[in-house]
Amino acid sequence: MMKGVPYLFTVAILALATTLVSAYDPSPLQDFCVAINNTDSAVFVNGKFCKDPATVTANDFFFPGLNIPGNTAASKLGSSVNLVNVDKLPGLNTLGISLARLDFAPNGLNPPHTHPRGTELLIVMEGTLLVGFVTSNPNKLFTKVLNKGDVFVFPIGLIHFQFNIGQTNAVAFAGLSSQNPGLITIANAVFGSNPPINPDVLAKAFQLDKNVVDYLQKQF
Repeated sequence: MMKGVPYLFTVAILALATTLVSAYDPSPLQDFCVAINNTDSAVFVNGKFCKDPATVTANDFFFPGLNIPGNTAASKLGSSVNLVNVDKLPGLNTLGISLARLDFAPNGLNPPHTHPRGTELLIVMEGTLLVGFVTSNPNKLFTKVLNKGDVFVFPIGLIHFQFNIGQTNAVAFAGLSSQNPGLITIANAVFGSNPPINPDVLAKAFQLDKNVVDYLQKQF
């Protein structure tokens, strides 16, 4: 009888794991839940209120303009990201997906950042990108040079980046496994938080002179 105990224990653990996975991101209980900023609504799902289905139109599921290049000149980093999340496309509410267009000037960078609520799947449409992500401790780097038609995935929550190493503009599209994946840009979060992190903390954490920390905080 004792020989069966490990087996039963394993089955129980797998059953529990399956339950937890199912509970993490439950399937919608209706065809759609178009987001609406209306506090009088009685239904509140995934951070948004649901529009009355009787008033939903095709435009609630439509977003134009991703054919238009982003203005990379407006960024010090030479990149532009146009994220189509639930705030721009209300029909995405509860569907667990969003989309972004990324434009890069030569040497343009989408700096190290994370999406706390979404995995990212990137496809290069034009140009050449150096991309990569870093695992949790012990912080192993996975990096790859991507050309037109290449695809790369960035696991949820991990720090990642994209850098145009080509001589021409680059364009990529990214699908994300959340209607609102969130964005934490590492440099901005560390050196540009409001209120700022105590410089003594940053100086010790990064092993930098406090004057260097003060300089970096002023940049953000």
